[in-house]
Amino acid sequence: MIASYQAQSQVRVNAALEGLFQAPGPELTRLYDAMRYSVMNGGKRVRPLLAYAACEALGGVAEDANGAACAVELIHAYSLVHDDLPAMDDDDLRRGQPTTHKAFDEACAILAGDGLQSLAFTALLAPHLTTRDAETRLQMVSALAVAAGPAGMVGGQAIDLGSVGLKLDQAALEYMHRHKTGALIEASVRLGALASGRADQTQLDALQVYARAVGLAFQVQDDILDVESDTATLGKRQGADIARDKPTYPALLGLDAAKGYALELRDQALAALEPFGDAAQPLRELARYIVERRH
Repeated sequence: MIASYQAQSQVRVNAALEGLFQAPGPELTRLYDAMRYSVMNGGKRVRPLLAYAACEALGGVAEDANGAACAVELIHAYSLVHDDLPAMDDDDLRRGQPTTHKAFDEACAILAGDGLQSLAFTALLAPHLTTRDAETRLQMVSALAVAAGPAGMVGGQAIDLGSVGLKLDQAALEYMHRHKTGALIEASVRLGALASGRADQTQLDALQVYARAVGLAFQVQDDILDVESDTATLGKRQGADIARDKPTYPALLGLDAAKGYALELRDQALAALEPFGDAAQPLRELARYIVERRH
């Protein structure tokens, strides 16, 4: 089921994203080309899938979440462009292709990332992508801003860069990853739920529990794949975290215990979805996919 749902969702969000990369003039063609390259050059689209699935779990129509889906993918893409820069993780490969600063140049990559961050909020507020009322849109913008900023993803990145070579305990490692990876995944679910126009606080709270578990499980599985997979499968350099002496779950817990923890987090996510019935089946399948994926 998840493969079909993923394919349909990818087609939907890619079509919406394509319309956002039209340069307003020839002077900006290279910048927009770099932005488009950074977003449309592959990717699993996990965050848009979560937005669509959360919207549908509350009885909304998937297309209602197009703005949310585009916004979270644009923020994610911007974060990868900046992550890969020489001053950050200094990576040459992303999604099996040269990273943006290699395909273009470093200055262009920085500006492309900046542009994608701003474009995310443009997409979220675009009337043809988000049809909710002004109050709901404000809630969505606020949620994304917090998740993407220093209290969320950017803060997590800062902690990550400051943790190289350190031995973090599990609480410190989880604090970092709930910001670096988890915050945007949590926002994806929340934005999708708000896009349905049907979310009440009890439902939002339950989906928050789901999203926190899934967000952490995603990072645990990423750390496992960095040990077990290979560069060709991952589409990025395998073993990069080990080479940079970054703290990871397998290094802290051991590989088998890290795998067990990923499964425990999956089960926590599934339990949080019990009140939603069959409508939340795509969210359940996504929780399973996140801990079973091989890239």
